[in-house]
Amino acid sequence: MKEYLGITLNEFIIRRQSDFKYATGELSRLLSHIGVAAKIVNREVNKAGLVDILGEVGTVNTQGEAQQKLDVYADSQFIHALRASGEVCGMASEEDDNIVTFDNVLSNDGKYIVCIDPLDGSSNIDVNVSIGTIFSIYRRISERGHKAVDKDFLQEGLKQVAGGYIIYGSSTMLVYTTGRGVNGFTLDPSIGEFCLSHAEIRTPESGAIYSINEGYYVKFEDAIKKYIKYTQEADKQTNRPYKARYIGSLVADFHRNLLKGGIYIYPATADAPNGKLRLLYEANPLAFVVEQAGGMAVNGKDRILDMKPQDLHQRTPLIIGSTNMVNKVMEFIENK
Repeated sequence: MKEYLGITLNEFIIRRQSDFKYATGELSRLLSHIGVAAKIVNREVNKAGLVDILGEVGTVNTQGEAQQKLDVYADSQFIHALRASGEVCGMASEEDDNIVTFDNVLSNDGKYIVCIDPLDGSSNIDVNVSIGTIFSIYRRISERGHKAVDKDFLQEGLKQVAGGYIIYGSSTMLVYTTGRGVNGFTLDPSIGEFCLSHAEIRTPESGAIYSINEGYYVKFEDAIKKYIKYTQEADKQTNRPYKARYIGSLVADFHRNLLKGGIYIYPATADAPNGKLRLLYEANPLAFVVEQAGGMAVNGKDRILDMKPQDLHQRTPLIIGSTNMVNKVMEFIENK
């Protein structure tokens, strides 16, 4: 893989096309279109303080959350890119109540659907904190030649053919997997291309970072409270106490922990017994990435990728990161 370092995303996709089970070029073109849309969104994120795209647009998304201007912009850019690809028959977005179908002859014959959170962590835009895009790709299960339908999107995460994220930070990175390992590409602004910078990413089996919003501590179940106390105890053998790191932007917290080793926890709470994060747009794609990198993702009971979605905007608890750390949380849960 070292000989690939520095090559562009498009070159890498073409060279690795034979890895795809259905290596006829459609998935390669689709991933390339996602990369193009990411560059457009990145451009707007980087100049957000200079133009009138900060703040709220006065509407709320299907989750009841105020939509930020860049949320709406990013959503429209990915819709445009995926429609233009001709490989996608429909898209489900955190920003839209219902699925978006691309009702034309070319798109209706497309093999794929996409689930996407166009701009995760967007409430942090106006304070210059890293934000991101999370995406997953599935093969449609409805008949080709017709519009996409809801059942195309309500598939278990283990059926993803690709998943990943883009993080817009001090540098912009696209990280993705097609089930053959995880690779990261950093945007080189001098040439306007994503170049391979992190080949065959493997997350450490254990880490020294835990990420959880401890402001909700009183609303956590006892098992999670006990795990938090465990992370804060001194123990040289396990390198405790761990470091608390919580940005409030899922992509940023996940990306750091993926590279350095750590655990991210967004558990069920008294106010949100079913969790808060979205299964289709956040949990599934990141679970696919972390498992391909050697980590784990569970909802406190079951593997995330085994969950059968019942609703486009279904929520779930999420415990994700280094294998040994996730297993430790599960010990506390099972022994409660």
